[in-house]
Amino acid sequence: MATVDVATKHGKGKPNKRWALAFATVYCIRALFSLLDQKKEKENSRKLLPPTRNSDVLMDVDKTDLAAIVKEKSLDQFGGVEGVAFALETNIRNGISIHDVALRQKAFGSNTYQRPPTKSLTEGFKDITVLILLLCAALSLGLGIKEHGLKEGWYDGGGIFVAVILTISLSAVSNFIQNRRLERLFKVNSNTIKVNVVRDGKPQQIPIFEIVAGDVVFLNTGDQVPADGLLFDGHQLQVDESSLIWEGVSTTDRIQVKSNRNPFLLFGSKVVAAGEDARMLVTSVGMNTTWGAMMTDTAINEETPLQAWLNKFASSIAKPGLAVLSFLIVVALLVRYFTGNTENEKGNQEFVGSSTKAGAMVISMVRIIAVAVTIGLVAIPEGLSWAVAVILAYSWNRMIADKVIVRKRSACETMGSATTICILTLNQMKVAKFWLGQDPIGEDPDSSSIATNVLNLIQQGVALNTTGSVYRATSGSNTEFCGSPSEKALLSWASLKLGMEMEKLKQNYSILLVEAFNSEKKRSGVSIRRRTRTKDDNSTIHVHWKGAAEIILAMCSSYYDVFGRMKDMDGNKRRRFEKIIADMAASSLPCLALAHVQIPDQEGHELKEDGLALIGLVGIEDPCRPAVRKGVDDCQKAGVNVTMITSDNVSAAREIATECGILRPDDQDLNDTEAVVEGEVFRNYNPEERLEKVEKIRVMARSSPCDKLLMVQCLKEKCRVVAVTGGGTNDSQALKEANIGLCMGIMGTQVAKESSDIIILDDNFASIPRVLGWGRCVYNNIQKIIQLQLTVNIAALVTNIVEAVSAREIPFTVLKLLWVNLIIDTLGALALATEQPTKELLMEKPPPPVMSRTTTQAQPLITNIMWRNILFQALYQVVAILILQFSGESIFHVNERVKDTMILSTSVLCQVFNQVNARRLEKKNVFKGIHKNKLFLGIIGITIILQMVVVELLKKFTDTESLSLGQWGACLGIAVLSWPIGWVVKCIPVSDKPFVMQLSSLVEF
Repeated sequence: MATVDVATKHGKGKPNKRWALAFATVYCIRALFSLLDQKKEKENSRKLLPPTRNSDVLMDVDKTDLAAIVKEKSLDQFGGVEGVAFALETNIRNGISIHDVALRQKAFGSNTYQRPPTKSLTEGFKDITVLILLLCAALSLGLGIKEHGLKEGWYDGGGIFVAVILTISLSAVSNFIQNRRLERLFKVNSNTIKVNVVRDGKPQQIPIFEIVAGDVVFLNTGDQVPADGLLFDGHQLQVDESSLIWEGVSTTDRIQVKSNRNPFLLFGSKVVAAGEDARMLVTSVGMNTTWGAMMTDTAINEETPLQAWLNKFASSIAKPGLAVLSFLIVVALLVRYFTGNTENEKGNQEFVGSSTKAGAMVISMVRIIAVAVTIGLVAIPEGLSWAVAVILAYSWNRMIADKVIVRKRSACETMGSATTICILTLNQMKVAKFWLGQDPIGEDPDSSSIATNVLNLIQQGVALNTTGSVYRATSGSNTEFCGSPSEKALLSWASLKLGMEMEKLKQNYSILLVEAFNSEKKRSGVSIRRRTRTKDDNSTIHVHWKGAAEIILAMCSSYYDVFGRMKDMDGNKRRRFEKIIADMAASSLPCLALAHVQIPDQEGHELKEDGLALIGLVGIEDPCRPAVRKGVDDCQKAGVNVTMITSDNVSAAREIATECGILRPDDQDLNDTEAVVEGEVFRNYNPEERLEKVEKIRVMARSSPCDKLLMVQCLKEKCRVVAVTGGGTNDSQALKEANIGLCMGIMGTQVAKESSDIIILDDNFASIPRVLGWGRCVYNNIQKIIQLQLTVNIAALVTNIVEAVSAREIPFTVLKLLWVNLIIDTLGALALATEQPTKELLMEKPPPPVMSRTTTQAQPLITNIMWRNILFQALYQVVAILILQFSGESIFHVNERVKDTMILSTSVLCQVFNQVNARRLEKKNVFKGIHKNKLFLGIIGITIILQMVVVELLKKFTDTESLSLGQWGACLGIAVLSWPIGWVVKCIPVSDKPFVMQLSSLVEF
């Protein structure tokens, strides 16, 4: 007041005094606000800024306590998300410092996971068959040394030890090589999975395994949560945790995550709906996550279904082989021994009553038991499972060369039996038409033909009502668009044609509320407000909606015309818009609509759902590439039904399906009303109707994720083997439910990839017939090796039994049997594994599934055709070997050792030439295409050379004798006869009724 009085008294200085007073007042107010701001910043810094660290040690926080936050879903110990960030020394706005990454990895672990340990060499010695062989080797070694001395007596037993160790080593080395390849592939895949984080205040992309505790991670729809953490920002977030709960939880369950309540996020969860700027604070990584702890306590079985079936098959044969057969042979040999019908090496009778020494009797008993066990071992096809692993490993490597990654080895087996392929998306979209009001804006609409006010609304609606993103690295580089196919199409059009600057719009507008796209409602909405308010836009909120055209149209009461003027929408104009939408759908253009409304700020932030103004209709083209039509055609020729499941309306879906060849005008077997249905119609069928009509459906339009899942389940109930191709987040349930899930590697989301069995790296639909061909080739090759090995086992078993009960020495000793099985299990399996898929094989009827992970249909893996080939080839080998055994010495004028050597060589060469017979299970021409498979011919040559080395150079180990050129020719001639015999055998017709069922019927009769 004093200042005012003075100013009043001195009238001359009155203006200056008043200016001084005003300046002083403004200065004081600014100082007061500055003090308040400093106080507020100090309080905020306590929440957002980490404390100053004077050492290389993080604050006293234990990683176990951090892991318990998400595991127990409790923040009591830290007092909220801000308290966790403070404990982790994380600035929520700017993230962590890049210089702290190594320190955090040391303190809290890295975001990597311990893979299941590879099987060691000692695992092979736990097998019962191996233990019995080692016992036989020990007995043989002891008896040999006792009878012949150490210098000569260790050969038989030592040879068995070497053969067993060699067999186990080959299996271990094969598993080691395959696991190393899987690890390298895992690392490559980890490098390709990028995560958006903020460090030192700068957003950046890093590989998923470089995330550390304390990182701030951005989450978008379709992402997989990369670690355990807490949501602290984001308008809306829905996650699917079904993949973390293996039993008792439906795959359709979704969990709502909010920053103010239930902010807990688990590693591996699938983000199915996320608003803008959803961010999480990482609390635990790697083996410290909930999933990591669960995997530590869980044993992982990497055995494929077919390998499990073969192991069970071998075990079921092993029990009678070792128990019944061995017991009967022991009884028969003991009777012969005690009745004086056996002779020793000098030709003298072994048992001569009471004059026989106890030691000699014990040695004879041990030798009899060894013979019986040997015969029992012949009945066990132990190498089948390992041979299947060889075939799968070879095929897996070749499929990678075809740009296909098999994530689950069982998919190789099951894919060959696929009977139905469901296509969920084609993933190649672009904006083809735009209607402003009731007028089309050219075939390739751009900004020059659109009114300015409408152009601004389009840019707002596309840039701010989206989960996609636009990335420009440098001014000269191409623009990259991320998001779903339709989002990418809109973003590409708005950016390249309409001049939309997404980052600028995000800076100018703040997002108040988001309704993320929902596959049920088929729409998404957002409310926004300008950050810097203008005179005309002082208290206005803009609400933008985007979605399926007919759904958005129902929410509108007005529209913008071509001049940017808003007009009321009466009944006639609404019908006109409905006709435009129907015409675009009939032209294979799925239609989206953009709508907008302004509301006063006083009305709150609720998203207004009526009284909207229609901005425009966008026609999105999903062109059918030539490769798609060819791929569909190849699948249909292979006997596989192709069904398209899409969210497009009926007209657009029918047009696309016709263009791709899924619907054919000349297909008289299909009724159009049954071949094309809407998801809602299919959903409303009763269960009996669905099962009756599901196989006739070729196109399902307007389908939701639940409809996709329901169709897959119905097809499986009809005992169909279902393959599903997709790439979107909403496809993940169907991909997981299908027998084989195939995900597109480029366009597919991480959620879809994690739910799939096979990833197609180049997104080329033409790769699907190749995958189908490889699946059938794997199945066919496995049948070939089964036929080959069972022929060996049956022939050797029958031969040894006949020899044992006919007062003669068995021709196949343990060491010789191991050598024959080694030839078949390794070189034989590898030779047949090199057979490539052929067009002829692809055109055959899909083979029945053996034991797919979700198929209840039971079909024999060993077909009647295989049994016919096995029995006749085994019969020929038995006859040939018995003739050599009983009359070989007189026919070829040789001694017993040479005769036994000829028996071994003939048996091995029979298996070699029978490998050629096995190339074609049913076709008579087994030589077709053999000249193209150089590796097959090379392995055949190597096998013959190895047999010659064993006979000529390793005589003492194998108890063989050198053969003359004529004797080798005789062995070769006997083996070659298996080819014409095979040709004749394939002329014999077989019944369609499985061989095992025929035996059962015969036994019942």
